[in-house]
Amino acid sequence: MPLTATRIQADTATVIVASRTAAVTEWARRYFGPWWNAAAVAEPDSGDIADGGAVVCADTDPDLLEHIRARVTGHGHEETIYANARTLTARHDGVVYAVQPEERIAYRADGQRIVIAGVDAESLTVAAARLARELVRAQLLADGWSILHASAAARDGRAVLTLGRKGAGKTTTAMLLARTGEWGLLANDRVFVRPEAGGRVQVLPWPAAAAIGLGLLHATGLYEQVRERVLAGEQLHPTQHRRVTEALRTGARRPLWREDGKELKAQFFPDQLASWLGLTLATEAHAAGLLFPSMSPQATPAVLDEHRALSEGDFFTSGTEDRYPDVFGLTPTTTTDVEAVVEHLVRVPHRVLALSHDTDANTALVAKTANEIAAGR
Repeated sequence: MPLTATRIQADTATVIVASRTAAVTEWARRYFGPWWNAAAVAEPDSGDIADGGAVVCADTDPDLLEHIRARVTGHGHEETIYANARTLTARHDGVVYAVQPEERIAYRADGQRIVIAGVDAESLTVAAARLARELVRAQLLADGWSILHASAAARDGRAVLTLGRKGAGKTTTAMLLARTGEWGLLANDRVFVRPEAGGRVQVLPWPAAAAIGLGLLHATGLYEQVRERVLAGEQLHPTQHRRVTEALRTGARRPLWREDGKELKAQFFPDQLASWLGLTLATEAHAAGLLFPSMSPQATPAVLDEHRALSEGDFFTSGTEDRYPDVFGLTPTTTTDVEAVVEHLVRVPHRVLALSHDTDANTALVAKTANEIAAGR
């Protein structure tokens, strides 16, 4: 089959995803296209792939899978959980080899050049997109960017970042703003930030499957249109738990929970936020303000006369990353300059919000507050 390739670019970071399995590169364009300028490489050849830049080459190749598996298990190796899967890793002559036995996927990482072999095309496409994103992250971190655990919405190049603990309402706040039609959704869970000369903070999205609970879909009036698409045979992201898919098919709207207390949510491709939910996606902005919501059924939506400061706990670092530990040695040795980001963001307006389960009242409050911040008030 002919070689296909997708080039991904976010600020100064560039990664090429190449494969003879067309679904791999098509998936990368779909996944990153709305936010990270992903585009097909016309008639790619070995020169496009061997230019010394960051590359992910992924193909169905059972022989290579078995070769890497034997290399890992035949020597001393370590075991960890990467992307929710048991992962065995070994290092030989500076090259990292890894295998996920249950997923039947193997990896060979030599610096910023990663080869992935598997037997299932869908699993391969997910793995390739994940590693492409990790390579972009590595380049952006090396270029002075940091990652905040935040949702964000943008209007006219000005972004409001929403921060807080799990369940505080970060995703809800950003979605309510995007639902107004005046704001674009910039980030659902994480966001890149970098201080600039003059005191501004630049903001870039972190593409990811958007996790939205069944209760929030119902409260925002989006549940039925999502259910109709599922019943028509359209697919959400494959990482979605089967219980969520079954709930959508049967019309169940109550939140679903795992045994560890985490909510099971519908998982949307980034492009489905627009095509399924009707949201506009923003691609970059500068931070105009910070929102710190807290949600309670008994609350009256209001801006509270309280202070909430940005802290180190709001940042993702190699020590706090819980889903994608750096098993391939991609994270740069430079330290995230948390103090510089905090110093810049302390200058923008901060608002602490009380939110309830009244979607209309929440929307009115969030939109009014965000519009005032964007207008410099």
